[in-house]
Amino acid sequence: MEILADYIVVIVTGICLGVGYIIKHSLDKIPNKYIPLIMGILGVVLNSWLNGFAFTPEILIGGLASGLAATGAFEAVKNLKKEEVK
Repeated sequence: MEILADYIVVIVTGICLGVGYIIKHSLDKIPNKYIPLIMGILGVVLNSWLNGFAFTPEILIGGLASGLAATGAFEAVKNLKKEEVK
């Protein structure tokens, strides 16, 4: 996990978190099982864009890690809120 933490880009994670939230709560046509895939692809595209559309393995891993970290962060917050209600 520490290795992936080196690749996470905070800006990309934040954008993916917002887009994922919008998809989850507004677009009923997209099943929830596809949201991590969409966030991974979006993370790679955004990370590539931030680096001048260069594409290296580090950019690929950084985009995937950031997009999937956004999905995990959303689920973690959702589970914490669920436990507080009990």
